[in-house]
Amino acid sequence: MLILAGDVGGTSTRLAYFRSDGGELLQLAEGRYPSKEHGSLLDIVRLFVDLHRLQAETACLGVAGPVLDGRVTTPNLPWHIDGTELARLLGLPRVRLINDLEANTYGISALKPEDLLTLNPGEADPTGTIAVVSAGTGLGESLAYWDGSAHRPLPSEAGHADFAARNELENGLLSYLQGKHGRVSYERVLSGPGLWGIYRFLRDQRCFPEQESVAAAINAGDPPAVIARAALDRSCPLCDQALDTFVAVYGAEAGNAVLRFLATGGVYLGGGIAPRIVARLKEAPFMAAFTDKGRLSSLMQSIPVHVILNDRTALLGAGRAAYLLQH
Repeated sequence: MLILAGDVGGTSTRLAYFRSDGGELLQLAEGRYPSKEHGSLLDIVRLFVDLHRLQAETACLGVAGPVLDGRVTTPNLPWHIDGTELARLLGLPRVRLINDLEANTYGISALKPEDLLTLNPGEADPTGTIAVVSAGTGLGESLAYWDGSAHRPLPSEAGHADFAARNELENGLLSYLQGKHGRVSYERVLSGPGLWGIYRFLRDQRCFPEQESVAAAINAGDPPAVIARAALDRSCPLCDQALDTFVAVYGAEAGNAVLRFLATGGVYLGGGIAPRIVARLKEAPFMAAFTDKGRLSSLMQSIPVHVILNDRTALLGAGRAAYLLQH
């Protein structure tokens, strides 16, 4: 079976052709496109198809956004994606659109040991529900339940749930973000733009002075990347505090996902940010926030926590979903 798979995000869109052989995926071709440089997903798929001229027998794309009736309006791109239009372009009876975190969760079973970094080994229940919390351009969350033979993902938009402050600093951050956005979701904090928002809050509240060199680098490039780099090398106290705050909120929300889904199979940190800040995730504040759940803290200490290092997990997952949904 020839499969067209896709991972459609706010920053980039990846497409690949896979040949399936008994469930194993053999990649034949792959392309990566900056999402914001194209007017639609249809344009990107057309470019990829015209380049490789392979006829897929089935297709599945993971999209960052809520999938309703085979359509998605992407929250971080001005795109309206329709599975029917994609099917017409590809000459297929149907193109499956699934949430990007659903695709990411499908991909976990395809990962090798070297694709994961364990923050807490815990005691995994192999038939327990697993949770995925992925911070990147936005924040995505999903779960997968055990159906008796395999884990089956379910999508969610939990990243857009209301942000809950846990201390005086986070209360100040919440008030600051409310002044700018009105309602504040977890995505407003746990994302690339969220890290930039934390930095501006700490700067504007004069918690730390802003370094001229950091301000210049932010103005010239990608603010979240500049902040993370300066924090990781401990060269900027303001950036350092911003990343510490981000990590603590990440730990708390990953713990919330475990409680919401009773994820005794473990929690996986996906997305583009976690692999870049592994050094900080290994430090005490992340797991302290993760386990700080009152009467359920002892349960939290038993939950495995892993960082997904393979940035192709969602693409692999879309390919795997295409195969499984045909069988």
